[in-house]
Amino acid sequence: MTEAYIYDAIRSPRGKGRPDGALHEVTAVNLSAQMLNAVQARNGLTGHAVEDVIWGNVTQVGEQGGCLARSAVLASDLDQSIPGLAINRFCASGIEAVNLAANQVKGGAGQAYIAGGVEMMSRVAMGSDGAAIAVDPTLAMRSYFVPQGISADIIATEYGFTREQADALAVESQRRAVQAWREGRFARSIVPVRDRNGLTILDHDEYIRPGTDLAALGALKPAFKEMGEVMPGFDKVALMKYPHLERIEHIHHAGNSSGIVDGAAAILIGSRDFGVAHGLTPRARIRATAKIGTDPTIMLTGPVPVTEKILHDSGMAITDIDLFEVNEAFASVVLRFQQAFDIDPARVNVNGGSIAMGHPLGATGAIIIGTLLDELERSGKSTGLATLCIASGMGVATIIERV
Repeated sequence: MTEAYIYDAIRSPRGKGRPDGALHEVTAVNLSAQMLNAVQARNGLTGHAVEDVIWGNVTQVGEQGGCLARSAVLASDLDQSIPGLAINRFCASGIEAVNLAANQVKGGAGQAYIAGGVEMMSRVAMGSDGAAIAVDPTLAMRSYFVPQGISADIIATEYGFTREQADALAVESQRRAVQAWREGRFARSIVPVRDRNGLTILDHDEYIRPGTDLAALGALKPAFKEMGEVMPGFDKVALMKYPHLERIEHIHHAGNSSGIVDGAAAILIGSRDFGVAHGLTPRARIRATAKIGTDPTIMLTGPVPVTEKILHDSGMAITDIDLFEVNEAFASVVLRFQQAFDIDPARVNVNGGSIAMGHPLGATGAIIIGTLLDELERSGKSTGLATLCIASGMGVATIIERV
């Protein structure tokens, strides 16, 4: 079987995800096109150089609707002979795009792909697509649907994580992100976003809050307590599903949950022959990919079983992995991952995560692949694993290895 290699990994800075954010005036198509143009220019691609563009996006309505991937290709400088595929695996859409591309290369269905994703959360509101699992009572009741924030609090309750632990993880995420930016650790990957006149409008992650401390986070009220305990009373739904829990401990708030932001990321994946033909040197190979379904109510525990699956399928052990990127959707997700595998927190999200820098849903999976690759190179380490929890109960993982 052909090996699949990563040749380039880029991302935009992440905007605040609000109307006053720097990227609010940039459309999803435009931001995607800027990422595609950057990959093309950085790697000297011409003509039908890649087989396809596989592009993740979660809220596929309005300007993010249709086949956003094809729209992005047509808005970019790529040749029109290159098609586009828009995919949605919720928060793992970006990493699933990478995995699909890698497995297409491995299977001989094309020499190269551009994979990644985008989410403009300031322009297309999360949930505006009216997902059936949330709004169709025949499915919502059957699956004991609760919002993700409640799910995160269920994890904290089930596995014994405290507000103090969650806040400490959030403070550390902010500290690491600030240090990473100060030391230029993202410099190779960041592509500044420009306006229609070519002027730079954002060149750094806008969401970071330097100086965040435990006192500041301690003053924040739990974000999901009212919807859980009062109206619409999702705690009762959770307790019907998990009667062994006496009550749901609400520990999550805006400061220890992922930020709502705008952003995009792209990864160039190809065979060894593709690199030779284009004079490119591979940076890493995609060693393994995996996905799994999990309990749809607690929902966000997927990183644990999918990591067990990818290690089993590839004949590896957790000790074979040097560094981990576990998307910080909520603090309890990362705490549970570290607890399950007894992993040193110093090896997880070394440069901060989505609590500090934000989580542009369809892009984050590709972002953390690039972040992981950059850190493996910076630290001289060999092997890394990236994984995300996913709405409605799923998990996706990817193992990469430097070459």
